[in-house]
Amino acid sequence: MGSLDAQKLSKKKASLKAKLKSVAPKAAAIPTKYKKKKGQKNTTRKAKNENGNDEVQAPSASASASASASEQLSFFLNEFQSANGIQLSSLELESIKESCILELSRSLDQDSKSLGTHMKAAFGSLWKEVLTEGQLLEGKIDPGSPGVLIISSSALRSIELLKGLRSLTKECHAVKLFSKHMKVEEQVSLLKNRVNFAGGTPSRIKKLIDIEALGLSRLSVIVLDMHTDVKGYSLFTLPQVRDEFWDLYKTYFHHRLLQRDLRISLYGPIPNGNEFKGRRKNLEE
Repeated sequence: MGSLDAQKLSKKKASLKAKLKSVAPKAAAIPTKYKKKKGQKNTTRKAKNENGNDEVQAPSASASASASASEQLSFFLNEFQSANGIQLSSLELESIKESCILELSRSLDQDSKSLGTHMKAAFGSLWKEVLTEGQLLEGKIDPGSPGVLIISSSALRSIELLKGLRSLTKECHAVKLFSKHMKVEEQVSLLKNRVNFAGGTPSRIKKLIDIEALGLSRLSVIVLDMHTDVKGYSLFTLPQVRDEFWDLYKTYFHHRLLQRDLRISLYGPIPNGNEFKGRRKNLEE
């Protein structure tokens, strides 16, 4: 019996070793197999993006960090001309300098949490005076005239970005400028106070400027939210919102850009350098 038990134990050990050997190569092969699938999936996403179809997932918030002011300006002007079916004159193009683009820190992500830090850096030593104080100053600080205006494609995205400014808006609250769950009358009332930050959607922003509730006397920076939603749409690609934005821009902002009274921040992922080169060439032609 003892000899039989020993033989059985020996067979079990041999069987166990054989199983371990057969399992080991499969375990080692998993990462390679996974990487291959991941690579194929990314290639598909890239092809979809290049063909202009919906993106499945938005790019990283730091994707635009490598874009220079010149590249961002070329991208913006190309979008402006393409969306409106116009061609800017050489005189107009010469008037729009790279200084019109607010370059953000390349060491910091461009997400909602970092927006406040970026804005502090943009205003330098004046950030406390311009972005945090809550008193109106006759002849200097008009009611309802923000220093920074944030334009997004949706109310939810506007709220998300404004939350990133909480450390700067304790004394002077940011004003929400969108139609979802907010009446114009309510917003008009809020705009009778000092406003440092305001954020919302193009249609409601334009309406409030039209009725002279939202002022532009202090406006020095407009933040254009470049992030895409779950369907891959952004401020520049969501059909109705895109048209409303360019209507707002042409009516109230373009001439200020030409006069160098306004800076634009393209906040979030924008096309890479290779795409910029083609866009610049098109503009020059």
